[in-house]
Amino acid sequence: MDFALDQDQSAIRDLARSFAADEMAPHAAAWDAEEIFPVDVLRRAASLGLATIYVGDEYGGSGLGRLEAAIIFEELSAGCVSTAAYLSIHNMCAWMIDQFADDALRARILPELASMSYLASYCLTEPGAGSDAASLRTRAVKAENGDFIVNGAKAFISGAGVSDVYLVMVRTGDEGAGGISCLLIEKDTPGLSFGSRERKMGWNSQPTAQVIFEDCRVPASNLIGAEGDGFKIAMKGLDGGRINIAACSLGGAGAALQAAQTYMGERSQFGRKLENFQALQFKLADMATHLEAARLMVYRAATSLQAGAPDALTHCAMAKRFGTDQGFEIANEALQIHGGYGYLKDFPLERIVRDLRVHKILEGTNEIMRVIISRQLLAK
Repeated sequence: MDFALDQDQSAIRDLARSFAADEMAPHAAAWDAEEIFPVDVLRRAASLGLATIYVGDEYGGSGLGRLEAAIIFEELSAGCVSTAAYLSIHNMCAWMIDQFADDALRARILPELASMSYLASYCLTEPGAGSDAASLRTRAVKAENGDFIVNGAKAFISGAGVSDVYLVMVRTGDEGAGGISCLLIEKDTPGLSFGSRERKMGWNSQPTAQVIFEDCRVPASNLIGAEGDGFKIAMKGLDGGRINIAACSLGGAGAALQAAQTYMGERSQFGRKLENFQALQFKLADMATHLEAARLMVYRAATSLQAGAPDALTHCAMAKRFGTDQGFEIANEALQIHGGYGYLKDFPLERIVRDLRVHKILEGTNEIMRVIISRQLLAK
């Protein structure tokens, strides 16, 4: 068991770190305040191979593994959590197409995703189906020529209205998980529309809205996998998505920890630097320890998923639960160390805290992660 990054992984980390420092961190506050979706920056990331990280190289993917992806998303999130998180969703969609779509669809869509000429969104959650995703109601009925006619709506969709392709879980069969299929629906499809942009606590550098389908006609060739495989495909995508969002929490928490450490070396109270108060030294030590523990869990889950290990589902759920909980708590503690300054928008802490809070909800709430973990434990 080797805990050190190899030469290639170190180079990948340094590439992502430099991109985050140069292209993301200087603009993150403005993106948040002005609700700017920095598509140009995302496309520059794509030019470095960061849009299809674990997609095969046949159609422009980088062909890297899950561990490399986790390393990349941690580094990018140190620059801007919200923007890196959208990129993680795009990567998840690209992988699902690469793994489950037929060759014709892969050849048509993946090169566009690799360059981010096309942006991708993942559409599972509905207004009435959140944690109970298998109860989704969006329905696709076959027309005489085999096309699908889709009606329904999806909620809380990152990239909605801007993204070019939408991976949509629809009901093509009976109730339950087995009646769900996966369709790729393109932005210019008649009958596809979008709700108004949601006003959110965080993640303001990416748009979020409802995606609405009204007699939306989708070619049969846009079916991903077989009919009835949609829920399985969605869950397989989420295994990797949970690692990615946990990695994004690591990046935000690491940036917050570094900010707290710097502040403690600069700020004086009662005639001493904050770094000389043992209570704050201990707080900093706990934050660093929890961050390292979370990172090890994320790396373990990434390695497990890449290897197809029997416990990969459990490891992914554990890493997501622990990584996002600890990431938020570390950032919150860093804000506390800054005192009143941490609450000001002139410092990055309040934005990092806001951005990390949603990670405990999306890609399956942390309560659902506990359900998954306990089910796996009790099934043995």
